[in-house]
Amino acid sequence: MPRPSGLRAGLRVVGALAGLAFSAFLALALATLLALAIVRVGADWIDGVGIWAGDRVRLHPRQIAMRELAIDVIRQVLLALLVVGAVRWRDGPAWRETLALVPHASAAEGGAGLSLRRFGLILLLWPLVHITWVTGSADLLHVPIRRHTSLSPGLTAGAAAAWFAYVLVLAPVAEEMLLRGALFARARRFLPPAATIGATGFLFALAHLTPSGFGRPVALIPLALMLGWVRWRSGRLWPSILLHAWSNLAMIAYVLWPAGG
Repeated sequence: MPRPSGLRAGLRVVGALAGLAFSAFLALALATLLALAIVRVGADWIDGVGIWAGDRVRLHPRQIAMRELAIDVIRQVLLALLVVGAVRWRDGPAWRETLALVPHASAAEGGAGLSLRRFGLILLLWPLVHITWVTGSADLLHVPIRRHTSLSPGLTAGAAAAWFAYVLVLAPVAEEMLLRGALFARARRFLPPAATIGATGFLFALAHLTPSGFGRPVALIPLALMLGWVRWRSGRLWPSILLHAWSNLAMIAYVLWPAGG
């Protein structure tokens, strides 16, 4: 049987992991609810639709598509602001170090370093690894990925540009600030590097759970682990943001690339 002191230490770790998960859920839920409220009120006002249920009319598909995009964009902006605000409130002037936006004062907080040459090699090979895993896991779980598709016809050129900005900039920045920034720093206070990478990677995958099942979280497991490894090895957040954006771009190109001939 484990010693009482060992049991207490284990319970503290479990409690800390539960707190980590709760913080991730709270930040994502709060950003989502605020985005929904802003879009509901703002879009209804712009479209001339009554806010109260008794005065509502049926929305056109284009209006629905625009609102869904607005929710996605605003949610990521709010998420980044919430993370920065919470870390600044908790850590004060050290908030940039917590989020790994600047080198940490303690060399022990990072790994052995990540050279530009090695990081460049990772970027070169990653699209092949990522797409192979995503398509392979989709086939295994019977979640087919449609190819040679196009964006929703309900999106204007400006809305399409906003969607690309959301996928390639806003989502990588906000999600990495939360997972590999704030939560990674918290996890490193009580977990070794490998466990920190695994814990934050698990939360990253779980955050992408959809009503259709576990297909998307499973597809993101290698990316989640690689993002954590890059964050730890480099000691900075920007490589994770760049790799995240590069992975999204690779999947966009794979799905939207027109059929030959």
